[in-house]
Amino acid sequence: MRASPSPSRRALIGGAAAAALARPALGGTSPRVVIVGAGFGGATAARCLAAGGVDVTLIEAAEQYIACTGSNAVVVGLRGIEAQTFGYEALGRAGLRLVRGMANAVDPAARRVTLGDGTTLPYDRLILSPGIDLRFDAVPGYDAKAAEAMPHAWKAGAQTVLLARQLEAMPEGGTVVLSAPANPYRCPPGPYERASLIAHFLKTRKPKAKLVLLDAKDTFSKQKLFEAAWAKLYPDVLEYVPLASGGAVTEVDPTAMVVRTDFAEYKADVACIIPPQWAGCIAAQAGCADRSGWCPIDPVTFESHLVPGIHVIGDAAIGGAMPKSAFSANSQAKVCAQAVIDLLAGREPESPKLINTCWSLVAPGDGISIAGVFRPTDGLLADVPGAGGISPLDAPNAVRAQEAAYGESWYQTITRDVFG
Repeated sequence: MRASPSPSRRALIGGAAAAALARPALGGTSPRVVIVGAGFGGATAARCLAAGGVDVTLIEAAEQYIACTGSNAVVVGLRGIEAQTFGYEALGRAGLRLVRGMANAVDPAARRVTLGDGTTLPYDRLILSPGIDLRFDAVPGYDAKAAEAMPHAWKAGAQTVLLARQLEAMPEGGTVVLSAPANPYRCPPGPYERASLIAHFLKTRKPKAKLVLLDAKDTFSKQKLFEAAWAKLYPDVLEYVPLASGGAVTEVDPTAMVVRTDFAEYKADVACIIPPQWAGCIAAQAGCADRSGWCPIDPVTFESHLVPGIHVIGDAAIGGAMPKSAFSANSQAKVCAQAVIDLLAGREPESPKLINTCWSLVAPGDGISIAGVFRPTDGLLADVPGAGGISPLDAPNAVRAQEAAYGESWYQTITRDVFG
């Protein structure tokens, strides 16, 4: 385990345009803000701060960003990995400084970040958007090497392609075992969308095959919608085993391709093990992660409760009722950027409202969604009662098709806005 408002200004809604954050350059020498991680959260925050006249340095080690959002479609051959892959060239033209390298250490007292090559970058405010790291210590038998036989595909890229190839090569009549972790983790509906699309793949491509979904919990996001779809579309393909029925994975044997629970042993032809997660390691190194492995934050500013001057956004943050998603990271980045601008200018940030919408596919062209609005309440982000919504259970096929199209349109829009 790692160590642990002013009425004249409006609150930001997370889906508002980044231009709403623009402010004249803060007088004198521009304050220095360093951001670690150029995903949906970090890249958005960097764009917004640069538009607000702040001196922004964005640190990113990867050559390209490969989005997890939408990658379940890659797993079953509905799109190529290139549709998930984005360059950083446009960020370099957005009035910010893009530094390629790995942030290895943060010194909160000296307010500087050290890169892998020894370079140090001073900051007035630091924003961490490191995403997740996988807890390979959490499932006996499962580690980075085991993931080459039993891919998690929960960090998009080579693992996504590997799982797709394994499914394609699986013999007719084979068994796929997919595990979902206990809360919290990145993208709460993600394992169930993956199960739905794999079930569709098997039904249409390998009709004698079977999928077993092992779950370390009994309830999950959009549960009634997913279960209704499974009963209608995949009654003879998908077997769901919740925690109460022994769904928690207790051990894996990647050599024998065996997945064990307290009650049963499953021999898999393809096994996708999604392990528990925690905040990306730089957050723990900076002292921002608590004993849970995640980062407690002020829901108004996203400043760490543990380390002053450092803000944490996206998957790494403890978001209360707000789920870990690309939409959430984008919303939080805009609010955090405005708060940083205000703090650097000596203004008190206004309490925000943030939004999140999540679309999932239960089959190609068959979508469901859930939306929420969140506001700071008792130190956490809480649902605004009556402000969200979920797809109706009895929606006709045309509405489901429209939901799927909305989800794809959102993906195209957000990736264009963030990565150019």
